[in-house]
Amino acid sequence: MKLIGSTASPFVRKVRVVLAEKKLDCEFELEDVWSAETAIHLANPLGQVPCLVMEDGSSMYDSRVIAEYLDTLTPVCKLLPPNGRDRADVKVWEALSDGVADAAVLVRLEKTLRPAEQQSVAWIERQMGKVHAGLAVMSANLGESPFCKGNHYTLADVAVGCTLGWLLFRFPEIDWRGDYANLARLFDKLSERPSFKESVPQ
Repeated sequence: MKLIGSTASPFVRKVRVVLAEKKLDCEFELEDVWSAETAIHLANPLGQVPCLVMEDGSSMYDSRVIAEYLDTLTPVCKLLPPNGRDRADVKVWEALSDGVADAAVLVRLEKTLRPAEQQSVAWIERQMGKVHAGLAVMSANLGESPFCKGNHYTLADVAVGCTLGWLLFRFPEIDWRGDYANLARLFDKLSERPSFKESVPQ
């Protein structure tokens, strides 16, 4: 397998963390999708990373699809419950976390790709509203639990940790650590895992 991605993307990092936790060997190929020379469309017609190229040359894309697939390849560090409400709860955590990251990415693109006079303040405020609302719900749902889903490390924690790390990287002005002490505790604990140490955004 080969993972195509960037070291800055929270979605690519999520897949890299899953690969490390599952102890799966996978080549990592750096790709800048914004470069004029990018060839990402040859593997993913949507032009996005992460993209997992399989042994038979076929491609798998979207971090949620890839992460779920990788969890089936080995029983090492199972990240998703087998079925039922528990599995759905973990997937909702992942969707919430990815949604916060998606909204923040849209803000970054608006501010970096558009000239200042063309930027939409209303659009930026709308997306930032999603970021702050999502963080508040994450904190409320986490409560005093050691992990997002009870007492077990799951894909929910991987997704949340990658999103929080990316916010620190790209939006240091958002003081989620000061606002949500429980998220800060969770993030600090996750950051001690080798899989997170080896994939810090750059």
